[in-house]
Amino acid sequence: MFVIDLTKIGKRIRQARLSQGFTQQELADKCGFTKSLLSKIENGQTASAVATLSKIAIHLKTPLAWFLEEDRNDYLVLSPQGQRTSKLGSKEMGYLYETLANRSRFSKIEPVLVTVPVDMPTTEPFTHPEEEFIYIVSGTIILYYDGDKHILEEGDTAYFAGSKPHIFLPYGDEEAKVLSVFIQPSS
Repeated sequence: MFVIDLTKIGKRIRQARLSQGFTQQELADKCGFTKSLLSKIENGQTASAVATLSKIAIHLKTPLAWFLEEDRNDYLVLSPQGQRTSKLGSKEMGYLYETLANRSRFSKIEPVLVTVPVDMPTTEPFTHPEEEFIYIVSGTIILYYDGDKHILEEGDTAYFAGSKPHIFLPYGDEEAKVLSVFIQPSS
Protein backbone atom coordinates (compact mmCIF):
# COMPACT_ATOMS: atom_id res chain seq x y z
CA MET A 1 0.00 0.00 0.00
CA PHE A 2 1.33 3.44 -0.97
CA VAL A 3 1.25 5.96 1.89
CA ILE A 4 2.15 9.60 1.33
CA ASP A 5 4.11 11.21 4.14
CA LEU A 6 2.69 14.74 4.34
CA THR A 7 5.50 15.90 6.60
CA LYS A 8 8.18 14.89 4.07
CA ILE A 9 6.32 16.57 1.23
CA GLY A 10 5.97 19.73 3.31
CA LYS A 11 9.68 19.75 4.20
CA ARG A 12 10.65 19.36 0.56
CA ILE A 13 8.34 22.19 -0.49
CA ARG A 14 9.78 24.42 2.25
CA GLN A 15 13.34 23.48 1.23
CA ALA A 16 12.62 24.32 -2.42
CA ARG A 17 10.88 27.58 -1.51
CA LEU A 18 13.66 28.77 0.80
CA SER A 19 16.41 27.81 -1.63
CA GLN A 20 14.81 30.12 -4.17
CA GLY A 21 14.32 32.96 -1.70
CA PHE A 22 10.50 33.02 -1.68
CA THR A 23 8.48 33.87 1.41
CA GLN A 24 5.36 31.81 2.03
CA GLN A 25 3.27 34.81 1.00
CA GLU A 26 5.15 35.29 -2.28
CA LEU A 27 4.79 31.63 -3.28
CA ALA A 28 1.14 31.51 -2.22
CA ASP A 29 0.42 34.62 -4.32
CA LYS A 30 2.14 33.09 -7.35
CA CYS A 31 0.11 29.90 -6.94
CA GLY A 32 -3.18 31.69 -6.33
CA PHE A 33 -3.93 30.41 -2.85
CA THR A 34 -3.61 31.64 0.71
CA LYS A 35 -0.48 31.77 2.84
CA SER A 36 -2.42 29.80 5.44
CA LEU A 37 -2.92 26.89 3.03
CA LEU A 38 0.75 26.90 2.05
CA SER A 39 1.75 26.95 5.72
CA LYS A 40 -0.47 23.93 6.43
CA ILE A 41 1.02 22.06 3.46
CA GLU A 42 4.59 22.82 4.56
CA ASN A 43 3.82 21.73 8.13
CA GLY A 44 2.20 18.47 6.98
CA GLN A 45 -1.16 19.48 8.47
CA THR A 46 -3.24 18.99 5.34
CA ALA A 47 -3.31 16.70 2.35
CA SER A 48 -3.19 18.53 -0.96
CA ALA A 49 -4.68 17.71 -4.30
CA VAL A 50 -2.14 16.83 -6.94
CA ALA A 51 -3.24 19.97 -8.81
CA THR A 52 -2.22 22.11 -5.81
CA LEU A 53 1.17 20.38 -5.52
CA SER A 54 1.59 20.70 -9.27
CA LYS A 55 1.08 24.49 -9.09
CA ILE A 56 3.71 24.71 -6.35
CA ALA A 57 6.12 22.56 -8.38
CA ILE A 58 5.65 24.73 -11.48
CA HIS A 59 6.36 27.97 -9.61
CA LEU A 60 9.38 26.44 -7.88
CA LYS A 61 10.60 24.99 -11.21
CA THR A 62 10.82 21.60 -9.56
CA PRO A 63 9.51 18.26 -10.83
CA LEU A 64 6.38 17.20 -8.97
CA ALA A 65 7.94 13.76 -8.53
CA TRP A 66 10.70 15.28 -6.37
CA PHE A 67 8.11 16.17 -3.72
CA LEU A 68 6.56 12.70 -3.83
CA GLU A 69 9.71 10.53 -3.98
CA GLU A 70 9.98 7.87 -1.34
CA ASP A 71 13.17 6.60 0.29
CA ARG A 72 15.06 9.86 -0.03
CA ASN A 73 17.66 10.62 2.56
CA ASP A 74 18.28 14.35 2.76
CA TYR A 75 20.88 14.04 5.52
CA LEU A 76 23.24 11.30 4.37
CA VAL A 77 24.35 10.63 0.82
CA LEU A 78 26.73 7.72 0.31
CA SER A 79 28.50 7.47 -3.05
CA PRO A 80 30.56 4.26 -3.23
CA GLN A 81 33.45 4.61 -5.66
CA GLY A 82 32.21 1.76 -7.86
CA GLN A 83 28.81 3.41 -8.32
CA ARG A 84 30.00 6.89 -9.32
CA THR A 85 30.29 7.84 -12.94
CA SER A 86 32.71 10.15 -14.68
CA LYS A 87 31.87 12.38 -17.58
CA LEU A 88 33.88 14.47 -19.96
CA GLY A 89 33.39 18.17 -19.25
CA SER A 90 33.77 19.28 -22.86
CA LYS A 91 35.81 18.24 -25.86
CA GLU A 92 37.68 21.52 -25.90
CA MET A 93 38.52 21.42 -22.20
CA GLY A 94 39.37 17.77 -21.87
CA TYR A 95 38.62 17.59 -18.13
CA LEU A 96 37.07 14.47 -16.71
CA TYR A 97 34.52 15.22 -13.94
CA GLU A 98 33.38 12.74 -11.29
CA THR A 99 30.45 13.85 -9.13
CA LEU A 100 31.23 12.85 -5.55
CA ALA A 101 27.86 13.46 -3.86
CA ASN A 102 24.47 13.26 -5.50
CA ARG A 103 22.93 15.80 -3.14
CA SER A 104 19.55 17.40 -3.26
CA ARG A 105 19.06 19.70 -6.20
CA PHE A 106 18.81 22.53 -3.67
CA SER A 107 22.17 21.96 -2.04
CA LYS A 108 24.47 24.96 -2.28
CA ILE A 109 27.61 22.79 -2.50
CA GLU A 110 28.72 20.41 -5.25
CA PRO A 111 31.96 18.44 -4.81
CA VAL A 112 33.56 16.93 -7.92
CA LEU A 113 36.84 15.22 -8.69
CA VAL A 114 38.46 16.77 -11.76
CA THR A 115 41.10 14.84 -13.69
CA VAL A 116 43.46 17.09 -15.63
CA PRO A 117 45.13 14.89 -18.29
CA VAL A 118 48.68 15.52 -19.52
CA ASP A 119 47.53 15.83 -23.15
CA MET A 120 44.74 18.30 -22.38
CA PRO A 121 44.35 20.84 -25.17
CA THR A 122 45.06 24.45 -24.22
CA THR A 123 41.82 26.38 -24.21
CA GLU A 124 40.43 29.70 -23.07
CA PRO A 125 39.69 30.36 -19.40
CA PHE A 126 36.03 30.21 -18.41
CA THR A 127 33.73 31.59 -15.72
CA HIS A 128 30.78 30.34 -13.70
CA PRO A 129 28.59 31.91 -11.00
CA GLU A 130 29.74 29.69 -8.11
CA GLU A 131 32.63 30.24 -5.75
CA GLU A 132 35.15 27.42 -5.97
CA PHE A 133 37.47 25.69 -3.52
CA ILE A 134 40.12 23.36 -4.92
CA TYR A 135 42.46 20.87 -3.28
CA ILE A 136 45.19 19.23 -5.34
CA VAL A 137 44.83 15.51 -4.55
CA SER A 138 47.68 14.38 -6.79
CA GLY A 139 50.01 15.82 -9.40
CA THR A 140 50.59 19.47 -10.20
CA ILE A 141 48.50 21.99 -12.14
CA ILE A 142 48.83 25.46 -13.48
CA LEU A 143 45.92 27.57 -12.30
CA TYR A 144 45.40 30.56 -14.55
CA TYR A 145 43.21 32.96 -12.61
CA ASP A 146 42.21 36.40 -13.80
CA GLY A 147 45.35 36.75 -15.92
CA ASP A 148 47.81 35.40 -13.31
CA LYS A 149 49.59 32.03 -13.38
CA HIS A 150 49.86 29.90 -10.21
CA ILE A 151 51.57 26.51 -9.87
CA LEU A 152 49.73 24.28 -7.38
CA GLU A 153 51.14 20.95 -6.18
CA GLU A 154 49.70 18.02 -4.28
CA GLY A 155 48.23 19.25 -0.99
CA ASP A 156 47.87 22.88 -2.12
CA THR A 157 44.50 24.63 -2.01
CA ALA A 158 42.85 27.67 -3.53
CA TYR A 159 39.53 29.42 -2.97
CA PHE A 160 38.23 31.85 -5.56
CA ALA A 161 35.28 33.51 -7.24
CA GLY A 162 34.27 31.59 -10.34
CA SER A 163 33.15 34.83 -11.95
CA LYS A 164 36.79 35.64 -12.83
CA PRO A 165 38.30 33.87 -15.90
CA HIS A 166 40.16 30.73 -14.81
CA ILE A 167 41.35 27.34 -15.99
CA PHE A 168 43.41 24.38 -14.74
CA LEU A 169 46.16 23.17 -17.10
CA PRO A 170 48.52 20.22 -16.73
CA TYR A 171 52.03 20.81 -15.46
CA GLY A 172 54.76 18.28 -16.15
CA ASP A 173 54.24 14.78 -17.47
CA GLU A 174 51.65 13.33 -15.09
CA GLU A 175 47.90 13.85 -14.86
CA ALA A 176 46.56 15.70 -11.85
CA LYS A 177 43.49 15.08 -9.72
CA VAL A 178 41.78 18.09 -8.21
CA LEU A 179 38.98 18.02 -5.63
CA SER A 180 36.83 20.95 -6.68
CA VAL A 181 33.96 22.14 -4.51
CA PHE A 182 31.49 24.54 -6.13
CA ILE A 183 29.65 26.76 -3.66
CA GLN A 184 26.59 28.68 -4.77
CA PRO A 185 26.74 32.28 -3.62
CA SER A 186 24.24 33.44 -1.02
CA SER A 187 21.29 35.33 -2.45
